Amino acid sequence: MNIQYRLAVIPIFVIGLITMGGSHTFATELGKEVSVQNHLRDGDEFNMKVRKLIGHGKLLFGANWTNQEGGGRPLTKGTGSPLTDSSSPLVFPRNFNRISAPDTNSCSGCHNKPRIGGGGEIVTNAFITGQRFDFATFDHNDTTPTRGALDEEGKFVQQQTIANSRNTLGLFGSGYIEMLSRQMTTDLQKIRDSITSGRNAELISKGVSFGTLARNQDGSWNTSDVNGLLASSLVSDGADNPPSLIIKPFHQAGGVVSLRQFTNNAFNQHHGIQSTERFGTNADADGDEFVNEITRADITAVTLFQAQLAVPGRVIPNNPEIEAAVRVGEQIFQNIGCSGCHVPKLPLDKKGWIYSEPNPFNPKGNLQAGNTPEYKLDLTEAKLDQPRLKVEKEIVWVPAFTDLKLHDITSGPGDPNREPIDQNAPEGSAEFFAGNSRFMTRKLWGAANEPPYFHHGQYTTMRQAIEAHRGEAYGTYVKWTALSEANQNSVIEFLKTLQILPEGTKHLVVDERGNKKEWP
Repeated sequence: MNIQYRLAVIPIFVIGLITMGGSHTFATELGKEVSVQNHLRDGDEFNMKVRKLIGHGKLLFGANWTNQEGGGRPLTKGTGSPLTDSSSPLVFPRNFNRISAPDTNSCSGCHNKPRIGGGGEIVTNAFITGQRFDFATFDHNDTTPTRGALDEEGKFVQQQTIANSRNTLGLFGSGYIEMLSRQMTTDLQKIRDSITSGRNAELISKGVSFGTLARNQDGSWNTSDVNGLLASSLVSDGADNPPSLIIKPFHQAGGVVSLRQFTNNAFNQHHGIQSTERFGTNADADGDEFVNEITRADITAVTLFQAQLAVPGRVIPNNPEIEAAVRVGEQIFQNIGCSGCHVPKLPLDKKGWIYSEPNPFNPKGNLQAGNTPEYKLDLTEAKLDQPRLKVEKEIVWVPAFTDLKLHDITSGPGDPNREPIDQNAPEGSAEFFAGNSRFMTRKLWGAANEPPYFHHGQYTTMRQAIEAHRGEAYGTYVKWTALSEANQNSVIEFLKTLQILPEGTKHLVVDERGNKKEWP
């Protein structure tokens, strides 16, 4: 029996089976229109060559899902909750909606710049939290909250207030980012566990400080001096339930622990494809008469495809004058304080370059440690997408230009760079509607050829993004404004070298002709 099938029994003409080693097969039906003919059975991932498994993940990432294989979610929101109004299902002409989703046929529809797995142009912006609405209409005749026009408070929404418009970020090098966040979380938790009643300690990992965690005399926890983490990572309930201190590196405002969680979320929200690990086996969670739309093994394949994507590198101009400006700009970048948040490189040690599934910090609804054997992938393996980072004296240095912290880089309530919604607060709460001004430090590796810029993608140049920095970055902004035009231009030339390299490039630093370039 097919692992994915429609609940309704419909007579079909079967002309044979398509077989593919290590994968489950569909009966080939005359006239059938599906993007994925073969799905993996759970367990297949452990019996396949890694390149074949990753290739399957790439296929799923690029697939244009159709309603003949479970695409769409007629009776559920992008959150997974039932529609507010089940009498108006999300079927044609309500099957797509750019604000409340489903909003795209494929992952690569948004993640494609400069190639599959990258970022996206402004047209691919996602409206984060808009998926709590059935179908956004802005129709003032609609008086049902979260159906089409009213929010949870009964207020009419506008495009600017219904959700946070977010630019699509690139995924290159993301396996290393996840492993860094795991190691840093483990470091913070070890420090936490060493603190006794009446004492405190600085939370520091890989040279990055997250402030100070303290315990009161009764053993309860005081997180008032902790910074850079989500509120959910600081929640504690008495002495025996300390704050988790989990770093969530994905999404522009954090909130997503792992590539796997990101994948499960995206398939449901954007495409209406429900994974078995989140919604259950043989469960028609969204009322489209399809079950088992994407398997646990499929999700592992997609996750591994993203995790092994090439590492961004540097392209150094051949023009000696511009090359000299790049050297000057890189030094100025550090001198004025940009590198305080955009840390040029962070170390992975203790074999942290061995990526593993599942992430031990995955939340419920995603594969948990102990549910399956652990799948391991050496991110330094030469057979993976090129180029790759190398092990140097038992350390892999990850040149991502981030500290994996949340920072307030806005000037206050009136700053247009603030967001109307706090995605990490409970829906409909006062905190939810208070908005958001804290963002994960943008990873600058690959930034030059992944425009546009800032969390909203409304800046077309890196210079605009620099000059929008306020709040915690205000001191650096002031130093930037004091630079001469020549020195500002040099910083821009340095940033222009941080690129996703052409497919197949073997070296991390090359000149404009693709030749290996020695660089300090």
